[in-house]
Amino acid sequence: MKDRIKENLHGLAAEGRIGLIPFVTAGYPSLDMTLDIVRAVVEAGADVVELGVPFSDPLAEGPTIQRSSHLALEQGVTPGDCIATAARLRSAGVKAPLVLMGYYNPVLSMGVDEFCRRAGDAGVDGLIVADLPADESGPLREAAGASGVGVIPLLALTSTEERIRAACRHARGFVYCVSLLGVTGARRELSERIEGLVSRVRRHTDLPVAVGFGVSRPEHVRSIARYADAAVVGSALIDAIDAGPRDTAAERAGAFTAGLRAATERPAK
Repeated sequence: MKDRIKENLHGLAAEGRIGLIPFVTAGYPSLDMTLDIVRAVVEAGADVVELGVPFSDPLAEGPTIQRSSHLALEQGVTPGDCIATAARLRSAGVKAPLVLMGYYNPVLSMGVDEFCRRAGDAGVDGLIVADLPADESGPLREAAGASGVGVIPLLALTSTEERIRAACRHARGFVYCVSLLGVTGARRELSERIEGLVSRVRRHTDLPVAVGFGVSRPEHVRSIARYADAAVVGSALIDAIDAGPRDTAAERAGAFTAGLRAATERPAK
């Protein structure tokens, strides 16, 4: 199975930079605006886009993404709508790899095989399931792999060597390292421990390693460029979307993404 995410992120090394991966809640502020926002961030330099699948109990999320998820659910956005949004993005000409990020309950509710089949048919490249441990992800990996979709693991600062090894063994796309203890949300500083986690992960995989949670500023991205392969930004992007009228939300998302994209160059050795 071709791994477009891995190929795209590894290919950036030749350009002397790391990847930028924005997170956009599908259906927020609306499904139609999600299309405009994703197109805007890709035009501004996003290398991969995470589409958040709204869920009523998003345990890993801070108040910003919780609120966006809640408002999307109030509008009736379903997992099927999120998959259909990915298909609409492909039909609109978006070529960047797309990742659905969410929780296992909506996947189970649709049915693991059905969810993965529909995601693959829609042009989704990867899945991140925040509350599914690597050692329990076998059925999802099998169904996703049969549909040409990779499962991307999350690893925390507290992950043991055994858990890192297990997560990397079957990972596809990239390995997602969580930069803080706690939930998502923009932060002033990233943990000094994250570089050590990335180093430990590299001992077990040749996949790109991305850092997310708390990433909100160009200086965060510049710091991550010293030791990782991609930076993931979510809450700060949603804050930018919310910082003005809805009819100009995509413009703000694009401008914010462009500011982070300018900070993705790797430092000279």
